[in-house]
Amino acid sequence: MRHGVLLDAEALVSASAMAGAVAAALPFLSQAQRLAITSFEGGWTALASEFFRATAEKIVRTDPGDAVNESRTTGHGKPVPRPIAERASELQTMLIEDWAGEVAGSTYLEEKLRIPRSTLHRWQRRGEVVALRKGGRKHVFPLAQFVDGRPAPGISEVLAAIANPRLAWLWLTRPSAELDGRVPIQMLREDMIEDVVRVARSLS
Repeated sequence: MRHGVLLDAEALVSASAMAGAVAAALPFLSQAQRLAITSFEGGWTALASEFFRATAEKIVRTDPGDAVNESRTTGHGKPVPRPIAERASELQTMLIEDWAGEVAGSTYLEEKLRIPRSTLHRWQRRGEVVALRKGGRKHVFPLAQFVDGRPAPGISEVLAAIANPRLAWLWLTRPSAELDGRVPIQMLREDMIEDVVRVARSLS
């Protein structure tokens, strides 16, 4: 309304869904990417229009029968999520920073979040924190899983259901169709544990 545009109900639903997806994606961008977005002083409306035009053209060009990253289509044209296990091999060939968001090692967590190494290793040993192997024996920890210096409640239950930590974190940080498009890790951070754990167990 401030921009002199009135949206019909369908457009408003789409706009809300896209705004939610943007808000969910921003915390997992690198620091450099977030600084670039924060310092951007151009025209957001023109940039958004260009993005949606390109996206619409890509959707039109894409064969609905192809398996495109996150989903397939059924015979009725309805998208269905790919089983997360099918993405395991893809994650092994990707840099952690390209898909997992901000991660840090035990030194950073001890200095910045005041999490002792011994506590971090105990959480890792008990399956209470997501630890992603980087290189040989080194592990890094996604920062978005921590709330007040502790793993978000429900992390251990999700890891018990989805044993592969890369797959577990991939699922936790993407909008889930089974959760009405909400992002599981954000729900855990807001103490919405029961629904997240139930869906994680069904996926496993």
